[in-house]
Amino acid sequence: MAVTLDIAVAHLTSRKRQTLVSLTGVVLGVAFFLAVSALMRGSEQDFIKRLVDNSPHITVYDEYRQAREQPAVMRWPHAAVDVRNVRPQRETRGIRGWPQRLAAVEALPGVRAAPVLAGSAVLTFAGRQQGVALSGIVPDKMKHVSTIEEKMTHGSLDALAANPNGIIIGQGLVDKFSLHMGSTLSVVGDDGQSRALRVVGIFRTGNAAYDEDQAFVLLKRAQSLLGRENRINRIIIQLADPYAARDVAQTIEAAVGYKSVSWIEASEDVMSLLLVRNLIMYSVVGAILVVAAFGIYNTISTIVMEKTRDIAILKSIGFRARDVRRVFLIEGLIVGAFGSSFGVLAGIGLMAVLAQVEVRPPGVAEVVHLPIWWGADQYALAAAFAMLSCVIASYLPARRAGKVHPVDILRGAA
Repeated sequence: MAVTLDIAVAHLTSRKRQTLVSLTGVVLGVAFFLAVSALMRGSEQDFIKRLVDNSPHITVYDEYRQAREQPAVMRWPHAAVDVRNVRPQRETRGIRGWPQRLAAVEALPGVRAAPVLAGSAVLTFAGRQQGVALSGIVPDKMKHVSTIEEKMTHGSLDALAANPNGIIIGQGLVDKFSLHMGSTLSVVGDDGQSRALRVVGIFRTGNAAYDEDQAFVLLKRAQSLLGRENRINRIIIQLADPYAARDVAQTIEAAVGYKSVSWIEASEDVMSLLLVRNLIMYSVVGAILVVAAFGIYNTISTIVMEKTRDIAILKSIGFRARDVRRVFLIEGLIVGAFGSSFGVLAGIGLMAVLAQVEVRPPGVAEVVHLPIWWGADQYALAAAFAMLSCVIASYLPARRAGKVHPVDILRGAA
């Protein structure tokens, strides 16, 4: 094995320029593979983080996966007479016995949950009116399932908890109505009840529609305004592992009976788009390494052609065909190993440079940095793909070298 390695190293060092070109191709291929992969996966993680963190991992709604049958149908499922145009039974919408159901959800490992009563209301200030989505919340629980506390520019959720007649609104609504902390708004609920509420918090998410149309009040205040005493219509849930949302949602739905929708189920089209994008990304960066492999193929093929007489001598002194093939496969492995090692280092440097790039989108005040993924799996993937490309590129000329007939070569040389 030592002799085989010495021969392989001698072949590569005898053609330093071609070997250096092949090595540079692998280094650049691995470096660009890592840079593109880090950018694409970083942007994917950033997108999913924004998608997931700004919305619940799981939402339990006050409805059922399948519509409930009316009492008459349940009482006489096979009746001989079909009564039509019967007025359906009316009931106050909401999750019944929600404190017990919330406790059952919170008992699951890795689950944080909060009750919400969402509805519509009209805000009135200085003669101007604005329809908003009003959410009744429990501030202490909302902190653990939402990023709204991080988006607060004035006030806090604790201020809302301390003021039963408080309201938190978005910056868009503040600008639209010329409001400020301490302003008093008139809020009219669905059932026509009106209540004067004081602004105790202002948030800004960067989503103009959300900042103009969303408002938060205490749960009990929302129940009073919306005419749904002791009811909620949603339980929003955050998980320690967002990617387990689909399975946990099925468990919760089976436990509480109400429809539970995970963010994965609600965003299936987005997840499919990300999968296609990843396939395109790996195809493109993989093509870079394939092109680099052609350089290795060309170098080793040239060595085989130039060293035909040497190969014949090796076989004549006892080297078998597999020993000769091993020499050229080792050459490919050497180029792949050094190329992968230096390529990973170059890729890390390139990723560090890209991480410092600042982008300021038009019309946006905040500076955005390029999202970079630093996961260890991409380094292993890049190195493994580079090694595989190098071995495949060296196998074809190695196979041809193993088929050399020493008698014919040496006779022709004589």
